[in-house]
Amino acid sequence: MVDVSVIIPSLNESETIGTCIEKVKVVFSKYELDGEIIVADNSDDSTLKIARSLGAIVVTPDRRGYGYASLYGFKHAKGKYIVIGDADDTYDFLEMPRLLEPLVKGEADFVIGSRFKGEIKKGAMAWLHKYVGNPVLTGFLNLFFKAGISDAHCGFRAIKRDALEKMSLGSHGMEFASEMIIEAARAGLRMREVPVTYYPRRRGNSKLSSFSDGWRHLRFMLLYAPTYLFEYPSILLFSLGVFLMASALLNLNIGFTPRTNLMMAGSLLILIGYQVFFFGTFTKMIQGGSLPKSFTLERGATAAILIFAVGFAWTVKLVSEFIGSGVSPPVEQSIIGFSLMILGLQTFFSSFMLSIISTGRKR
Repeated sequence: MVDVSVIIPSLNESETIGTCIEKVKVVFSKYELDGEIIVADNSDDSTLKIARSLGAIVVTPDRRGYGYASLYGFKHAKGKYIVIGDADDTYDFLEMPRLLEPLVKGEADFVIGSRFKGEIKKGAMAWLHKYVGNPVLTGFLNLFFKAGISDAHCGFRAIKRDALEKMSLGSHGMEFASEMIIEAARAGLRMREVPVTYYPRRRGNSKLSSFSDGWRHLRFMLLYAPTYLFEYPSILLFSLGVFLMASALLNLNIGFTPRTNLMMAGSLLILIGYQVFFFGTFTKMIQGGSLPKSFTLERGATAAILIFAVGFAWTVKLVSEFIGSGVSPPVEQSIIGFSLMILGLQTFFSSFMLSIISTGRKR
């Protein structure tokens, strides 16, 4: 096993790959490190030829993508510590010792460079990325996963091999940067940030796509945060629905007098909120969560039947009164009966779905 493996994902970076490799070699020599440089290259220019001529190990992923190239490089790495950095010379590989020091001292398992705690050279980062994109996405990541970092998308990082093996990584695009932090937080790894310098790209073309890459990061985070994606919105929808239905049923003045249409809107919000809550529960189960010990299929089905029965009995009562008197019951009361029956059906089928997911996981 070598001391350090440096992974450099690259795509048509012939003008800068040589500079990056030479800087890594300087660090290896200065600190007497037994290291290897792995360039995960999918270029159609001379990047591959240059990297090989400078002694780097070149591996060719069978598909493109920043995350895929990084994962492909990890598979070939033999180092006790693994560093990853971009091939465009926007990160200075001479600063690599800053990333390695907390790992070597046993102070961290995963070290991330922070451009915001370090220095962002003039012209290195677009205004939209610096003041909107990065802060907003980093804020969401900290909110959802309690990561406590300042720069979620810095591509200059170092990690212990045994820590990397605790992660379940699989993203192929730019969202890989977020996935590493999410997986580190889920695995309980000790994360540390160190200040780094971010330089403007002097040559070549950027591979970033502001809005599509930003959406990929946000989408990935939401998929792993069912509480924020499903549960909180479901509570809001359900609560608002109950408020509207109660206001209409009791004829309360809430700035105006609610009518039947608000009663219907309240019913829809309750039904949607209730189902969205189950979507969140399904997602948590699929992602490895567990149901409360008090839940069983039989209890869920029994509760469903009771809810449906109350709604059905209420509806039958209204129909009986209509037959007896010939006077149509208030629409609001009919909505209550139908809503309860639908809630019962939702509970019944959702209970079976939860049981199916649980049984499938056990098998």
